[in-house]
Amino acid sequence: MCALAASLLYALASVLQHRAAVAQPKDRSLRLGLLTRLARNPIWLLGIAFDGLAYGLQFVALGHGSLVLVQPLLVCGLLFALPLGAWLAGNRMTSRDWWGSAAVIVGLSAFLLTASPSRGHADVSDRDWLLLFLVAAVAMGALVLAARTAKSRQRAVFLSAAAATNYGVTAALTKTAAHLLTGGVAHLLDNWQPYVLLGAGVLGMLVAQSAFQAGDLDASLPTLTVVDPVVSILIGAFLFGEGVSSGLVKTPIELAGLVLMTVGVVALSQAEVVRTVHG
Repeated sequence: MCALAASLLYALASVLQHRAAVAQPKDRSLRLGLLTRLARNPIWLLGIAFDGLAYGLQFVALGHGSLVLVQPLLVCGLLFALPLGAWLAGNRMTSRDWWGSAAVIVGLSAFLLTASPSRGHADVSDRDWLLLFLVAAVAMGALVLAARTAKSRQRAVFLSAAAATNYGVTAALTKTAAHLLTGGVAHLLDNWQPYVLLGAGVLGMLVAQSAFQAGDLDASLPTLTVVDPVVSILIGAFLFGEGVSSGLVKTPIELAGLVLMTVGVVALSQAEVVRTVHG
């Protein structure tokens, strides 16, 4: 329930933050000055408030569940964003929107029910953390470099993918921080994870707002929505030992579920509701 509630709040935050960020000058992209300008916008601040509430619920969810389970559930945020967008724009959802929603629900359910992920472990060696940070840094660096020479729509996609990669890493740090907190606040603050989490959070916010600023919401939203859980699933499986069922039957079903979910997300992101909200 915490993960589903977080997905709703993240959806509200994305809609509000995009409305504010897309109006900012392009030369502020990937600069801290973008955040300082946005911080003077009441709509953006409301979006950040929703983000904070959503993160609190995500923190609780990751403290009790696995990355492989919690992060894919955040995809449901798009299902909440569309009715919200329809209400804001005075429109109605079309049959295509409903079919896209059904594809997301069926694909996500097929993956989670077949994968049956275990909780894994919360203790990760510093060497494994360093390897994760290096891989994520290389991936994000390549995506940001690709975005610099790309057109607005492709730029939004590349930056969204970089932000989503960062979100996967911050989710992993959040899971560990939630585990450390069980030993008390002093125990949490005596470790390096919360401080790296804070820095990664600021970096992720900057890249995500730059993605929103770069182009239409139907370019950035599906990339954020799909790449985040995929990165989180990989981190959960390889870093935290969150076992995912596999086999001649189960593995194809899991892959088909992820593909169907992706198709549904892309279809929903191109809905007229999303385009109207952007306008």
